Amino acid sequence: MLKAELRKKYMQKRKALSTDEAFLLSEKIFENFVDFFKPVSGQKVHIFIPIEKFKEIDTQLFINYFLSRNIRVFVPKIVDAKLISVEIFKDTKFETNNWDISEPVSNGDSGLLDFNWVITPLLYCDRKGNRVGYGKGFYDAFFEMIPSETKKIGVNYFNPDENIDDVWENDIPLDYLVTPTDVLSFFNGSE
Repeated sequence: MLKAELRKKYMQKRKALSTDEAFLLSEKIFENFVDFFKPVSGQKVHIFIPIEKFKEIDTQLFINYFLSRNIRVFVPKIVDAKLISVEIFKDTKFETNNWDISEPVSNGDSGLLDFNWVITPLLYCDRKGNRVGYGKGFYDAFFEMIPSETKKIGVNYFNPDENIDDVWENDIPLDYLVTPTDVLSFFNGSE
């Protein structure tokens, strides 16, 4: 299927989930992430803040866990049409941007790119790690800047069952996909 078709299909599938279903699936995704990756103090993770109206994975579960274990947490913020990475803490203040995304008030780009993991939002991911996002290209540009050893991890309610037919040569595939039932490895780099 084409990205546009997959985007539409998986937005509809996500909208069909009840709030309770989405939260329970988010909990399972979180548990699978922790069981598989075994995060430890001192690591650095870049993770998105969910857009509630789109029923994205509840990453607050991850963020609370990371902060409670002295894992450094960075979240995206769009400044001058570019995704920057802002470090957050338990007392970080947030505001809602024009896209209804909660972002830190601070515009201070951490300048860091050597994350252990970048946990990325998506609507769909195929069996090769190719992702379908919202089509803005912010994460594609961000992936180009991070070191190849940084693990790019997608989180999704749904396992892959269809190929993306219009993958571009500049698309950067994910290394892993975490779902409520699986952690899939696409292994694009060296461990």
